[in-house]
Amino acid sequence: MIKTTYAEKREMADCIQALRPIARALLSGEELEEVRGLKKGLAQSEANCRDAHGLHKALTALKTARVFAEAIDADRNILIAIGLLPALTDETIGITDIRRRWGDDVASLLTGISQVERFSSRNNAVNQDNFRGLMVSLADDIRVIIIMIVRNLVLMRSINNHPDQEWVKNVAFEAGCLYAQLAHRLGLYKIKGELEDLSLKYTNREIYVSIARKLNETKRSRDAYIKSFIDPLRERLEDADLKFDIKGRTKSISSIWNKMKKQKVDIQGIYDLFAIRVILDSEPEKEKSDCWLAYSILADMYTANPARMRDWISIPKSNGYESLHATVMGPGSKWVEVQFRTRRMDLVAEKGLAAHWRYKGVKSDSTDQWMANVRDILETADSGPMQLMKDMKMDVYGKEVFAFTPKGDLFRLSEGATVLDFAFQIHTNVGCHCTGAVVNGVHRKITYRIANGDTVEILTSSSQTPKSDWLGIVVSSKARNKIRQSLNEERQHRATLGREMLMRRAKNRKVELDEALMMKLIKKQGYSHALDFFADMADEKVDAGKFISAYIAETTRAAETVTVSAGGFHLTPVPDQEETSSDVMVIGEKNINGLNYRFARCCNPIYGDPVFGFISSDGMVKIHKADCPNALHIRQRYPYRVIKAGWSGRSGMLLSATFRVTGKDDIGILANITSIISKESNINMRNISVDSTDGVFQGIITVGISDTASLNALMRKIKTVKGVKDVARI
Repeated sequence: MIKTTYAEKREMADCIQALRPIARALLSGEELEEVRGLKKGLAQSEANCRDAHGLHKALTALKTARVFAEAIDADRNILIAIGLLPALTDETIGITDIRRRWGDDVASLLTGISQVERFSSRNNAVNQDNFRGLMVSLADDIRVIIIMIVRNLVLMRSINNHPDQEWVKNVAFEAGCLYAQLAHRLGLYKIKGELEDLSLKYTNREIYVSIARKLNETKRSRDAYIKSFIDPLRERLEDADLKFDIKGRTKSISSIWNKMKKQKVDIQGIYDLFAIRVILDSEPEKEKSDCWLAYSILADMYTANPARMRDWISIPKSNGYESLHATVMGPGSKWVEVQFRTRRMDLVAEKGLAAHWRYKGVKSDSTDQWMANVRDILETADSGPMQLMKDMKMDVYGKEVFAFTPKGDLFRLSEGATVLDFAFQIHTNVGCHCTGAVVNGVHRKITYRIANGDTVEILTSSSQTPKSDWLGIVVSSKARNKIRQSLNEERQHRATLGREMLMRRAKNRKVELDEALMMKLIKKQGYSHALDFFADMADEKVDAGKFISAYIAETTRAAETVTVSAGGFHLTPVPDQEETSSDVMVIGEKNINGLNYRFARCCNPIYGDPVFGFISSDGMVKIHKADCPNALHIRQRYPYRVIKAGWSGRSGMLLSATFRVTGKDDIGILANITSIISKESNINMRNISVDSTDGVFQGIITVGISDTASLNALMRKIKTVKGVKDVARI
């Protein structure tokens, strides 16, 4: 392990120096001493000062606290949580001690950060569970989102020359696809731009270097052009007695690259490469009028492009962003974008709206709505990470349109939103029963795309229900997820009917269906989800009688165990146990030596179970449990092939036993169950099959175990796991 370098010590000293006045203003003397003690302890712990990727943990925490205080806000609880994170990670201090000393809020923040770090940077691009776990964790507390955005920025700044390039690309992917989007949505535009630039740098360094080199080559001429544009504008604004600051900038490298790809041109072809920002010192009541006055002065000087006009002053963005954007033809026939905003608007745009109201305990409808929207995106249980990212990007970067109800209520929608999106925005029930709308007095279909200023009256019918093709009509994640949820509920209803139909038919034929074997047979028929199978049975696409016949045929021959992976476990199938002597079993009225037997897979008997033997066509004796689901069928149809069997009195041989575990589908429940099994000395995990529907977890687990007493003890232990509702042998 590399110890703290001289350069790192210098960086830590610089961060502490910058944070000292902030800490003194926020913390009491006693609290300051306690923080210093923890920092000192971490500094002396050279053996454990770095994380798994070689980054200095204490330095990362200090950098994060500094960036947060400078770029967003100086918040006591957040800065304490950031500072205590290395100590919590090293177990120098526990969460209980933190809650007692620093309060529930700090402990809650640290718990949220720790939860996110369990999933972050673990190849989320291909691992759906990790990505969903990360998103769910983020969606719990908006402050955790902001902390993780800043931590990700610090991380991205620190890994430029890191030797593990695969990990660097994974971090960069996560930064570009997730954290940059979240930063944009929260109005943290400066952080968003830097994250996107660094993400491009690490994932496509050749493009990044090429654009950066071209920008550097033209910097002198570009600066001269910006000055020639700004100077006359400054004079005209001063003549109007406006107080302001004005500055010019070049668009970010990632923004230039996106425009180059979109417009299919080289950097010379980007017409709005320049951007000028005018920040006005205005009284609250004159903010809008001053911005429009400044714009009118600009429009008198240069020709404006109406198609590029963006008015976020009259109706701000949902994240609180307010600004007036205009694109004009500058000297030399070059397009220049000019942004007008007040000092207050610029503060919100630079640091994000959340930094100014959320930490002060003030409610905000816009961010509460956005948090609800994040959760709506997460409700799509059957979509993978790329679809989740697509939904996030659509809701984050999408332009907005505004429409009214007949009563005058204003609704904000993504550009391209349809009548159906509008209906679901009003209420889920309205969306589910929508048949069309009256838009500006004209009847429109559900596919009609809303325009700015439309007045929309939704038409509904009680007989209308969501259709699968609706998913191709809507553009908002909220509407899409509500449609999927409704379709899943309908499928669940039909599946319930199909299962009841199968059970009635099986009862009529006096066949008791074993759940594990039935699920295996369903998968053999090409169904990945049992719900689809039972729904098709309700629709008479699957014949219940033929399925039962296939089930009976399956139980009369040895079933091969299919290996299923779940929760990271990859289990190797165990071959059938076959004995050539009566070491464990006593078969027949007398002990018949040399008789081959095999334990039946349909019921998996173990030592202690009442059993009987069944002589198969090849002369092998199959040992079944007395209450085997197939016992009645075997005794009725083949009574002459049934033979008495019992245990010899010697246990110790590991035999297969299967049981079902059901409960709440919580993160970590499977890991807890398998951990209990792995700790048992005479029990081996052999097979596991997991299914989750509507938040209900169901696992079919097969273990190698010696006797019924051990099995019952194991099942009792598993019942104690948090979230487990029932454990039953099958």
